[in-house]
Amino acid sequence: MAFSFLTQELAMDLGTANTIIFQNNKIALDEPSIVAVDNNTGKCIAIGQKAKLMHERINPGIKTIRPLRDGVIADFNAAEMMIRGFIKQVNSSRKSLFTPNIKIVVGIPSGSTEVEIRAVRDSSEHAGGRDVYLIFEPMAAALGIGLDVEAPKGNMVVDIGGGTTEIAVISLGGLVLQDSIRTAGDVFTSDIQYYLRQQHNIRVGEITAEKIKITVGAVTPDLGSDELEPDPIIVKGPNLMTAHPVEATITYQEIAHCLDKSIAKIETSILHVLEQTPPELYSDIVENGIFLSGGGALLRGLAKRFSEKVNIPFHVAEDPLHAVARGTCMALKNTENYSFLMR
Repeated sequence: MAFSFLTQELAMDLGTANTIIFQNNKIALDEPSIVAVDNNTGKCIAIGQKAKLMHERINPGIKTIRPLRDGVIADFNAAEMMIRGFIKQVNSSRKSLFTPNIKIVVGIPSGSTEVEIRAVRDSSEHAGGRDVYLIFEPMAAALGIGLDVEAPKGNMVVDIGGGTTEIAVISLGGLVLQDSIRTAGDVFTSDIQYYLRQQHNIRVGEITAEKIKITVGAVTPDLGSDELEPDPIIVKGPNLMTAHPVEATITYQEIAHCLDKSIAKIETSILHVLEQTPPELYSDIVENGIFLSGGGALLRGLAKRFSEKVNIPFHVAEDPLHAVARGTCMALKNTENYSFLMR
């Protein structure tokens, strides 16, 4: 094809919390999924990291929007602005007279409805995508982890993202069983905000709660010798009653206690999928273990807690944050042969 240099290939993990774009097997962009919009004109002022800095710190003339909620597009216009802006950022280094044809593979939650799938496809096409392929996130995560998804063997993946936790059993290039629950990173963040209000009388914003989750996030009060115990974090904020500034020291044991109910929901869902798994695939899963990916997999003690609960070894993927994006990138290189990609 004479004009192949005009075709640009992008693999996009369109996440509730972060959007990651791979180009030529490299991460071309990794930014928060957030848009800042001028209230009067409706124009986009900033996207990604710049918009995140404005989040919860803005005047009435500006609003920040997170276009994705629970893994699916909640605000179509903002999503389109964001995807268009991100593609433009990736292209800013290219010097070309012609607009390239963009071939794009996008990861979507496995529980997406037809309407939600169409919203992702339409947003990608409006933002300049000529050939748009979609891949379910657990399948992309399995590819990114390095599992042979087309083998006649059972593999189980648990992908804990920002908006959804995806649990899937994969064999012969298809999802044998899948469950998508809306208990994930965003819920953990609001659990922490609620806990601080109840126990310490401190009001904190989303950004501070997320920082606490990353710094001292854990799911078991006893980490054991495998993981380093994080130092406690000092949190400052207004007292709920008096509005005077107060500070509290938060330990990882407290966070493990406050996330307990949400993690238990994920455990229940994993057990529910395992109950329905055909016995031959079940024995493969017991042999290989279950793989954890997504930002939630970085919570300390997660693999240990799940392994004790389910009696099957759990393995955290290397670089779990980028597993879905890496898998989407692998699918992009092989769009002709992968039957599980959707046009």
